[in-house]
Amino acid sequence: MKFCRLSVALVLPLIASFPHPSPAAEPLAAAIQAVTRQPSYQQAHWGALFVDLTSGEIIFAQQPDQLFAPASTTKLFSVACALDAFGAGHRFKTPVVKRGEVNPAGELVGDLILVASGDLSLGGRTTETGEIAFVDSDHTYANGNPDATLTAPDPLGGLNDLARQIAAAGIKRVRGDVLIDDRLFDKAESTGSGPSTLTPIIVNDNVIDLLIEPTTPGQLAKLTWRPQSTAIRIDLKLETAPAGTPFATTIRNLGTGRFSVSGRIPSGHKPVLRVAEVSDPASHARSLFIEALARAGVGVTASALGENSPAALPSRDAVAKLPPVALLTSPPLSESLRLILKVSHNLHASTLPLLVATRHGERTLAAGLKRQHDFLAKAGVEVETISFGGGAGGARSDYITPRATVQLLRHMAKHRDFEAYRRGLPRLGVDGTLSKNVGPDSPARDLVQAKTGTLSWGNTMNGGSLLQSKALAGYLTTAKGRTLAFALFVNHAHLRAGVTTKSIGDDLARICEAVFVRE
Repeated sequence: MKFCRLSVALVLPLIASFPHPSPAAEPLAAAIQAVTRQPSYQQAHWGALFVDLTSGEIIFAQQPDQLFAPASTTKLFSVACALDAFGAGHRFKTPVVKRGEVNPAGELVGDLILVASGDLSLGGRTTETGEIAFVDSDHTYANGNPDATLTAPDPLGGLNDLARQIAAAGIKRVRGDVLIDDRLFDKAESTGSGPSTLTPIIVNDNVIDLLIEPTTPGQLAKLTWRPQSTAIRIDLKLETAPAGTPFATTIRNLGTGRFSVSGRIPSGHKPVLRVAEVSDPASHARSLFIEALARAGVGVTASALGENSPAALPSRDAVAKLPPVALLTSPPLSESLRLILKVSHNLHASTLPLLVATRHGERTLAAGLKRQHDFLAKAGVEVETISFGGGAGGARSDYITPRATVQLLRHMAKHRDFEAYRRGLPRLGVDGTLSKNVGPDSPARDLVQAKTGTLSWGNTMNGGSLLQSKALAGYLTTAKGRTLAFALFVNHAHLRAGVTTKSIGDDLARICEAVFVRE
């Protein structure tokens, strides 16, 4: 792999929309080669493009027109499209309507219907200041990330709010059923790790948080979980083992709200967070909502242990005409998009194209991605050179070029909601998925705001893993004070002998430091 200074003759046919590179390219190329020519990258493929955000001057380019697996830098595209479709200030409104009449005793002789309407967190992450809480390592990745932690807000906060409103409206008892209307869009599968089912109803990311703590060797470990519900039953077979024993756990979904948790945790081990995905999000939400109503003093004749009954729902047009009895309003969309970008939230990002489709009266992932195509084309992105199969970055058909990525970033810098877009990006050495890639003394600390991407597959034959993609794309403020838009990809590196996704991410940060100093 050879990095070289690009001549004008080479640049003109390839970089039609950008001026030729800076004369300082050779020293910078040498600094970048010190990273990319390490033995661990012998089989890898690199692509990069760093461009002055204002003038378009190329600072550095390497294979800018080749396709690379983007991993979660895909979210730059899906978030930009959603931001353009809805606007940063858009708020999703989730109503609860009633079918039937309330008698003088405060009894609703009929049903309550919660209409899922696009709120990705449903009040379960909202702070007292109206923001959406996040931690650098999100709970949805707890099964593969030992640093994953929980956010502070009550994951049932939104359901509790709706229940209190219903009680305040004078309803003391529901003589019919409680139903979840999740027909906003056609269900699909997420294209990234974490929760797999894309559905309009999301409570606590549709997972059960399992916090495991050791007790005394030979005894069962301590297990607590959230959200608490009578509809969740856990068969605990996880024991506390002697200190030094490797931690091991197996979680099985047994159906109808039942889970098995087995394995061992060594004595003295720190608490471990794991998650279990619920198999029927609508029925799960129904159970949680009935229990929230009970806490608010509203009795429900129907059992919280029952399943949601889609067949009992009236038509969508009929539901829209029913009188509301409660309404939950989400924080601004910019907050949800910040969560997606900061922690690389696959479930929410995968849902964005479906929400964009609903904005246009459509229902499918294909329709949403077609809308994304049209947005990117209008934004000046060479959209026919790239490929997407979803919104999160795990689809096998996801491939982009450094040039297309930089074209998007330059367009967004002129977008009405650019501040929301840039604010959502992880900050190098400060937060989100970039929090640990440089130390506090890095010259580029907090001067890079960029989306990360990580995707690897098991190398079964060799008993290891193959990095499909490690990526970083966003904005960099240099030592000279100018802002660059950049895209940086490495595909196909072996993860072995101390080479990890973390160490490769650190190398991408080193390249950013080199650009910061030498451009």
